[in-house]
Amino acid sequence: MARIVIVSNRVPIPKSRVPAAGGLTVALRDLLIPGSTWFGWSGRLSSEPSLQPALVEARGVTYATVDLTSEAHRAFYVGFANGALWPLLHFRLGLMHYRREDYLGYLSVNQTFATALGQVLQPGDSVWAHDYHLLPLGRMLRQQGFTGPLGFFLHVPFVPPSMLEAIPVAREMVADLCAYDVVGFQTEEHARDFRDCAARLLGAMVDGEWVRLNGRRVRAFADPIGIDAQAFAEEAERSANDKLVHRVSGSLVGRLLAVGVDRMDYSKGLPNRFEAYGRLLERYPEHRRRIHFLQICPRSREEVDEYRRLRAELDRLTGRINGRFSEFDWTPLRYSTRPAPRSTLAGLYRISRIGVVTPLRDGMNLVAKEYVAAQPDDDPGVLVLSKFAGAAHELTEALIVNPFDPDAIADAMHAALTMPQAERRERHAALKAKVFRTTASVYCQRFLDALHAPALKLQAA
Repeated sequence: MARIVIVSNRVPIPKSRVPAAGGLTVALRDLLIPGSTWFGWSGRLSSEPSLQPALVEARGVTYATVDLTSEAHRAFYVGFANGALWPLLHFRLGLMHYRREDYLGYLSVNQTFATALGQVLQPGDSVWAHDYHLLPLGRMLRQQGFTGPLGFFLHVPFVPPSMLEAIPVAREMVADLCAYDVVGFQTEEHARDFRDCAARLLGAMVDGEWVRLNGRRVRAFADPIGIDAQAFAEEAERSANDKLVHRVSGSLVGRLLAVGVDRMDYSKGLPNRFEAYGRLLERYPEHRRRIHFLQICPRSREEVDEYRRLRAELDRLTGRINGRFSEFDWTPLRYSTRPAPRSTLAGLYRISRIGVVTPLRDGMNLVAKEYVAAQPDDDPGVLVLSKFAGAAHELTEALIVNPFDPDAIADAMHAALTMPQAERRERHAALKAKVFRTTASVYCQRFLDALHAPALKLQAA
């Protein structure tokens, strides 16, 4: 079997015999077999860029990493990837900060990756690059002479042509994606938007999932990412012995729990969610003293101004809600910026009546799928899900809401709190079947089948 070389911005090198539990690691676990390679940034900043990758082997997998300079990281990661691409691809043009020097830095780091990766690639390898940090990597590998299968998967949303054109390098971005053989998206809507961009910005011919440009073809299709549902369900069952879960459960004193788990990011709709919870307590006073809302949102990208402002806003909203509604023996909103282990999160999902997943825009959002997998069949909780999360295209039995409407979220939370057990069980059974069908393993296999399909050999057709 051909060797799979995974490429991502960061490489999660295992530091012990316990596998890393990051989101991408979990999704790609089936590919992390002896003989495979994972390439990317080490996470270290150095005075000089490293073009010779450092190699570490763990459980038969080779982890190849390069260091970046502080200046390169600032332009590549802080400047273009997260200052321009992230807000653009999450439909937040007002937060997009494009600077030509950042884009040049982004290209430079991708060239560093391509040069270093070229030293570890072997004949017969297949390369699978991940996410918005690496749009130009495929083109640069081709320019270096790599002829093997090249795949790319975008974990975040894509945008329609009218929005993509806001960034001055829109044509270059679409052309770079067309240098891959296969480009995967979380939903058909995102794949269609990309194909529309290729047609409008580059004059490409589109035939179904195929985009024809400059004598070659690229397949752009939807391949929704999943989780290892069975393993997560078993972890949730074992979580009764988790000390933190036990403490939280005991502190409820018979009250119901609503839980939200998100990285602290403006795309997650956290201020809207906090406001919605306040509206719930205001408009439905029967739930006061009967529910706790626990929001876990680990800090991220604190070097970016928007993220610091977001944290200040959440601190303010938390104080306002608790100041208005709390009583001597009841604090309605618990808000923590400390990360929790995956096993603990599984347990918290399991004991909660409501899972609140209301991003303003999201590629997929695996928290929604984890919440479903963690629920007990006999007395499951209810998922409140944003219509703008990729997961909403699959998980239609959730309570689907517009995340920009706090009253709609409050109404959905009320519906979840008052929903009869029979309806909760019926909804959960349908959701569980979908989560267990579209798993991480299915996601990986579908992409690899596309990457190695015989049709890709007909590029000259």
